[in-house]
Amino acid sequence: MKINLKNKVLALAMCGLTLDSFAQQPLQKVTFVSFSKVNITDSFWKPKLDKVATTTLNTCIYQTEVKTPRIRNFEKVARKAGEKHEGIYYDDSDVFKAIEAIAYSLKNHPDASLEKKTDEWIDKIAAAQQPDGYLNTYYTLNGLEKRWTDMEKHEDYNAGHLIEGAVAYFNTTGKRKLLDVAIKFANHLDETFRLANRHWITGHQEVELALVKLYRTTNDERYLKLADWYLSERGHGYGKGVIWDNWKDPAYCQDKVPVKEQTEITGHAVRAMYLYTGAADVASITGDEGYIRSMKTVWDDVVHRNMYITGGIGSSGSNEGFSKDYDLPNEHAYCETCASVGMVFWNQRMNMLTGEGKYMDILERSLYNGALDGLSLSGDRFFYGNPLASSGNYQRSEWFGTACCPSNIARLIASLGDYIYSKSENGIWVNLFVGSNTIIPLKSGEVAVQLQTNYPWNGLVKLNVSPKKKSRFIVSFRIPGWVNEQSIAGDLYHYTEISKEKPVIKVNGKEIDYTVEKGYAKIDREWNAGDEVSVNLPMEIRKITARNEVKADNDRLAVQRGPLVYCVEGADNEGKVSNIILPEKTIFSPENQEVAGESVVALKASVPSLIISVDGQNVQTVNRNITAIPYYTWCNRGANQMQVWLPAKVRNVTINE
Repeated sequence: MKINLKNKVLALAMCGLTLDSFAQQPLQKVTFVSFSKVNITDSFWKPKLDKVATTTLNTCIYQTEVKTPRIRNFEKVARKAGEKHEGIYYDDSDVFKAIEAIAYSLKNHPDASLEKKTDEWIDKIAAAQQPDGYLNTYYTLNGLEKRWTDMEKHEDYNAGHLIEGAVAYFNTTGKRKLLDVAIKFANHLDETFRLANRHWITGHQEVELALVKLYRTTNDERYLKLADWYLSERGHGYGKGVIWDNWKDPAYCQDKVPVKEQTEITGHAVRAMYLYTGAADVASITGDEGYIRSMKTVWDDVVHRNMYITGGIGSSGSNEGFSKDYDLPNEHAYCETCASVGMVFWNQRMNMLTGEGKYMDILERSLYNGALDGLSLSGDRFFYGNPLASSGNYQRSEWFGTACCPSNIARLIASLGDYIYSKSENGIWVNLFVGSNTIIPLKSGEVAVQLQTNYPWNGLVKLNVSPKKKSRFIVSFRIPGWVNEQSIAGDLYHYTEISKEKPVIKVNGKEIDYTVEKGYAKIDREWNAGDEVSVNLPMEIRKITARNEVKADNDRLAVQRGPLVYCVEGADNEGKVSNIILPEKTIFSPENQEVAGESVVALKASVPSLIISVDGQNVQTVNRNITAIPYYTWCNRGANQMQVWLPAKVRNVTINE
């Protein structure tokens, strides 16, 4: 059928776009199924979602409302009594992130009292908004004449988290009050900057990705344009003499060159992750290839030269971010929890744009290791940084002065359903192996799917596929890189041996041949209600080496089973792990164990350890039994020694393997 101009305008309008919007075509390859449509039944993750709902969020509420002045600042603004702001200028954002986490949790775990408390907070937030839409307790209490004078004061970072919280709460409850507040603030941003052609570099990115969420919710194109405008402002020197003075280096906030010209990761890790997530979001709608080329190049730089084996990023505490390539110390690793959360966001968007499994591989690595480690097994203690070794003086905290991490890890876990399934025009994609069920609408009709597994402890994953009517489509099942590949998303880390086993895929009990494209096994067939796909992923215990350039890990080995990186901790190993040697030929055996009430698969082995004489003149090795536990479970039994990377040999000492 010939499409005339009138039909084209109508089609664009139905998508929320206009004819002059964007000349390019959308680049998005897959669409992720929303967490709100996914029911999680998983034996590993559901208890964690419940823990967030019953413990972590209560901790966030207590700290936000009682222990610290965050809610009190909104009350002060509403009173208009000339009271002063308490706390830090970005504290408003923690309130908004907590609301976002609550919104996700309410969908999974309805709680009338929690919803009532959130509505009370929203009333106080709305009462603090200025007539022109501006909302920031720091500047409202300390002098509105100073607003928008310091690019580093997180005004639009706070706005971004307000928008994300508002969209999430509206999607869960249907209540518009906070969404209307967010829309009014977003309009203020647009009028103050883009429409006024006023150059501005937000010091801490976040608003970009939030504006895309607002666009997807309202179909108002101005928010997509504003997100793109924020991205386009970077790298032209507009921060010179303002934001640059704070850090002496525009690369700190990714402002050295325009986003589309960036080729390497620099500066503050969390700011970078939020920026690149926003860029990928904009590109997914506008089809801007410039953003995609840059994102792929920067991703390579992160994963091949600047990422920890846990999926954590940002090795340096001095700038909460990146230093130089291969600078990956273990005990002094910064690895902020928020940065690992950001890695999940960014890699999901990269997978959405490309349909490539390698991005989900890194998402999974960050999720199960670098991010999950940030929350205690009890749900009420947190890590800000996540080192890969400890001499025994590092421990979890109840809260932080800068408290971005607790609510961030809470919102990630509560929204886990966002990352499991995606769909394309002709098929269903299984990205994460989390017991769950949902209904996915395809062009051929709705398909109910149910996934059952004991992952990550066991590699057997079963997917029940039930289309409403018999139809042909493709089920794309991710085959993780850790199964067969020798290197991990590049050549920064290598498994010492290639896996001896291959995944076995069966349909209705019959083994099938399959092809793997871009990390996904493709099963193209006519499906009937009740068809079952089973995928058996070999859960071999793999030892890992790092490139020679990673000096901190020279002559050392790490251990992984499935998606989980392991560590040795003093609590399981006579209080001391710094003298353990791990020869390459060491054989581990998996055993069930509990760590602070968490049922895990631990790894046991007999290895040499060093004994030094009292006078320090003699060193000998003796065999001892050791236990390795999943990295995410460490430091739940008090502060003690820990190591992820163990020495494979010691110079001038002979080890009997």
